[in-house]
Amino acid sequence: MKEKVPEFAVVGHPNEGKSSVLSTLAEDDSVRVSPTPGETRECRRFPVKIDGREVIAFIDTPGFQNPRRTLQWMREYKGSDKRLLVDFIAAHEDDPTFHDDCHLLRPLADGAGIIFVVDGSRPIRNMDRAEMEILRLTGRPRMAILNSKENETGFLEQWQMEFRKHFNAIRIFNSVRATYAERIALLESLKAIDQSIEDALEIVIQAFTKDWAERNRKTAELIIAMLKEVLSYHRAATLAKGADEEALRAKMRTTFNRFVRKREQAAQAQIRRLFKHNIFSPELPPGSILNQDLFAEKTWQFLGLTNTQLIMAGALSGAALAATIDVAAGGASLGVFTALGGVLGAAATAVKGKDLLTGTKLLGIRLDHQQLRTGPVKSPQLMFILLDRSILFYSLIINWAHGRRDYQQGLTEKGEPDMEKQGVTAGWSRSEQQICEQFFLAATKKDETALPDRTEEMRRLLIKKLASFSEA
Repeated sequence: MKEKVPEFAVVGHPNEGKSSVLSTLAEDDSVRVSPTPGETRECRRFPVKIDGREVIAFIDTPGFQNPRRTLQWMREYKGSDKRLLVDFIAAHEDDPTFHDDCHLLRPLADGAGIIFVVDGSRPIRNMDRAEMEILRLTGRPRMAILNSKENETGFLEQWQMEFRKHFNAIRIFNSVRATYAERIALLESLKAIDQSIEDALEIVIQAFTKDWAERNRKTAELIIAMLKEVLSYHRAATLAKGADEEALRAKMRTTFNRFVRKREQAAQAQIRRLFKHNIFSPELPPGSILNQDLFAEKTWQFLGLTNTQLIMAGALSGAALAATIDVAAGGASLGVFTALGGVLGAAATAVKGKDLLTGTKLLGIRLDHQQLRTGPVKSPQLMFILLDRSILFYSLIINWAHGRRDYQQGLTEKGEPDMEKQGVTAGWSRSEQQICEQFFLAATKKDETALPDRTEEMRRLLIKKLASFSEA
């Protein structure tokens, strides 16, 4: 016999967060979120699938249509408690004035648990008390959620006192700000409302946790794939006799910039889909550095490594290059090239902002006979900036709840970004930065011997860093 998937009917009034809670819990942005009363007239089931297998389902329900008359009927009911809901539906399903009440109660009659959502910023009404009593009389496992919109909880104590009379568990949950950790915490609380569903929900939580770890792994791989393509970029163009060399250089640099922008945008789109933002695209906060173009001077000013860190990274690159020259010279240089190369490499990469954006220092456009050759990337700074932007984008995506629709909220008065230092890689340990630098060397030199190991080290580092954002 196939094991029944846990189901929870999400019950509440329009414009109090019911649909937002459902959308966030189910990670489904197709849930209609509307402040208009009466929008939902039928139940709609939203299954959550992991690896093609349904693990839990949430059901969107209409609001109560006649809570006082429904409660009166239930109090006067003389039949078996087990048949209360079935008999109520049978007695009222042909009456249009009870259409919504019957549809709301049908999934409960079929065995669904209850998640009752209210707006904690308003006082309790007699209608609310009637609805809570109806839900108590159903005998179904039930949790009450105070959807704390904008942290307005002035009536919190009043609601909690009333909830204790009717529900097995109570939680404060901001459906438009809820993180992954808060979703898991809510599922943990659902386990406590009835021992009979505890084991099934533990399986759900384990599946969610495993699935999230897998998404982090795939995100790390998407970032690494983007970096490999950008860092190993290489193109050549023939310089015709009498042609304008500077114009061709500018054209090649423009082509490179366009390539990197498109590759970054493609990676971001893949990450967005990975975290199930399929319909609505989370918008960047006005103050986010991600609003700046990838090659804008401000981006290079605020993201990536500091000048001191760049010197260390450049010394690594220069020393590695010079060591190769030493070997090619049969060791005759006695390390002179190594020392000189380290210093020159460090100085060349210790540049931020517009100087590095001119092209030569970043990309290494050079004339070879009658051909201009572009790439691979010379400075590791571009890699660190792409890493910063990828991780900042990931953080935005995982913390943008699926029930959130207030895209314009939080705009500054002038609508201008607050240009704070928002990079992350500059705060990594030296050993972690060196993992990135070794990956940079292997990727830019296309070192097929070292690249697999450097890629694996980079993958483990990124997974660890991404996980730390999830746990916050």
